[in-house]
Amino acid sequence: MRPFFNEMEIKDRILTESLGMFFRQGIRRVTMDDIANHLAVSKKTIYSCFKDKDEIVQKACESFLNENRCMLKEYSQESKDAIHEIIISMQKLHETFSNLNPVLFDDMQRYYPKTWKLFLKFKEESIAATIEKNLKKGIAEQLYRPDINLKILVRLRLEEVAMGMNAEVFPPSQFKIHEVQLALLDHFLHGIVTVKGHRLINKYKNITDED
Repeated sequence: MRPFFNEMEIKDRILTESLGMFFRQGIRRVTMDDIANHLAVSKKTIYSCFKDKDEIVQKACESFLNENRCMLKEYSQESKDAIHEIIISMQKLHETFSNLNPVLFDDMQRYYPKTWKLFLKFKEESIAATIEKNLKKGIAEQLYRPDINLKILVRLRLEEVAMGMNAEVFPPSQFKIHEVQLALLDHFLHGIVTVKGHRLINKYKNITDED
């Protein structure tokens, strides 16, 4: 009879559930005991799959970033236009950040530098490339202003994302991270659109010009 979980399934389950715990509680607060108890498995089972918590953190982050690389491509391919691509990404931002504890990024930067480098590489390569591609697409579709400086706007958007996750700028006791990220993205979008683009935003948001 086939076992309920094979080794690969166990590894994937550990990474998936651990990532969810990191998102909700931050990384440092989650112990190997916590992971084992949450999964209802022994620590021996976890250590048979991963050397230590550091490896779980890194592998979970790698999996999350790879998944997001795929999603960025899907948004571009499935969207009707550049603004629609942003609208789709805003919906995903809400899903991703609504249950995210901002301490996650502080923990990663302070205690897991190797994993933090993975996140920075993803930001500087995948996210930057996606933003630039979207800006060029929007200009070609006459939805974004043709006079915008691509290099400056790409850097601005990257720094907005980083600032939105900075607990010193937006204290979690006063701000919800997903609301901050959505507000910053919405503000960015309205700053680069043409009149045609502005009308399309309203159409996607079901807002009339009179509103």
